[in-house]
Amino acid sequence: MGSCAAVHALAVAWAVAALLSRATPAGALAANWGTRALHPLPGDVTVRLLRDNGFDKVKLFEADPSALRALGHTGIQVMVGLPNELLAPVSSSVAAAEQWVLHNVSSYISKLGVDIRAVAVGNEPFLKSYKGKFEAATLPAVQNVQAALVKAGLARQVRVTVPLNADVYESLDGRPSAGDFRPDIAGLMVGLVRFLLDNGGFLTINIYPFLSLQADPNFPADYAYFPSPGSPPSQASVQDGGVLYTNVFDANYDTLISALEKHGLGAIAVVVGEIGWPTDGDKSANAANAQRFNQGLFDRILAGKGTPRRPQMPDVYVFALLDEDAKSIDPGSFERHWGVFNYDGSLKYNLRLAGGRSIAPAKGVRYLSRQWCVLRPDASPADPVIGGAVGYACQYADCTSLGAGSSCGGLDARGNVSYAFNQFFQAANQMKGSCNFNNLSMITTSDPSQGTCRFQIEIDTGRHDLAVASSASAAATSVAAVLLLALLGLVI
Repeated sequence: MGSCAAVHALAVAWAVAALLSRATPAGALAANWGTRALHPLPGDVTVRLLRDNGFDKVKLFEADPSALRALGHTGIQVMVGLPNELLAPVSSSVAAAEQWVLHNVSSYISKLGVDIRAVAVGNEPFLKSYKGKFEAATLPAVQNVQAALVKAGLARQVRVTVPLNADVYESLDGRPSAGDFRPDIAGLMVGLVRFLLDNGGFLTINIYPFLSLQADPNFPADYAYFPSPGSPPSQASVQDGGVLYTNVFDANYDTLISALEKHGLGAIAVVVGEIGWPTDGDKSANAANAQRFNQGLFDRILAGKGTPRRPQMPDVYVFALLDEDAKSIDPGSFERHWGVFNYDGSLKYNLRLAGGRSIAPAKGVRYLSRQWCVLRPDASPADPVIGGAVGYACQYADCTSLGAGSSCGGLDARGNVSYAFNQFFQAANQMKGSCNFNNLSMITTSDPSQGTCRFQIEIDTGRHDLAVASSASAAATSVAAVLLLALLGLVI
């Protein structure tokens, strides 16, 4: 057999294996485990939460030591991320890629028994808003990581992928069959996917029907959800030849498949890396809408029902497992509220799993003392220093639930102030002096929660493995340090 024929045969074999391995067995669930939280749910508790609810695959946005240690010897398959900020150094040096693989993949597999199955190189690196910042480095980084995995003897176990935003493709007339890559990155996409296909990798795409609804006030709401069995199709359904697309997920995913097929790349497996619905921080982000969307999604996953162009459901990583109060809110306040579960693993709403059983909350969570920081009864919300105090509290703690249309948007002025004070108090571990806003605040043991607005008590990470919990993410650690400095300023 000639060398070209051998390479082609190998690529075909890789593609078939990838498609088979990335098809989701009915009942298999996967989730994104984000760690950008000031008080992260301990790793052992999170792993139990995953297992109790049938999640057998998890995606990490970075090689988080706490999460990876907890995943050792659990049988949960892991996709670990290489962040965008590392694309440049890894793309310019095979040695840098080898070191990253050694410390973040090989060591966890060999020493801790973590079942790492994929490396996600970058996260949405071709996003339009990045204005090309990561475009030149992405494919070279993928190539170097692949070479590093080969050198480590892991290329058959650990596959390479790149999570992409749905803005990398488009359809000019709205029909999925007319899908093609965005013109400015078409060459990049073809080169990237061809390399992945030839080396046993797969493509990962992030699809967010919520963002379609949130960005366009005229977007048909029912088209964002999966139709209920027996219900009439959305009036916004798209007729594409003999296929009727009744929801945005199917249409979006198949638009990508069409783009791939146009360039002779239809054999690549395509995993859904992120999809979900937030519960706060926007008028369309609430528990009822999230339950409606995620139940439809879970039903599809559990039934193994794919799209018209890919009838078998691929791996689908629900975004996200937990809320994260230290995430950037540049895209919107809803960014901190994507979790199927609350920050502490408690239930937001019910979801039916296989066999009709309900999702289960986290077990073994320990909390700080049952106390809250609120505005003193004799203090007036109209006091001229209140504005500055609330602004100070919300600068360092998460107040995204106070926005219009959010879960705490209906509080009166006194409730707003108390909520902000308590968020700071809890974020600061209820430390002495953290409920001292110009003598306007006080500590109470009476729960001030009202209606849909929950005044939370934070997780006590000190009652778990403090060394593990405190390393949950560099972002959370740095935010905590800033919060401590803020507290010192408040006390002084």
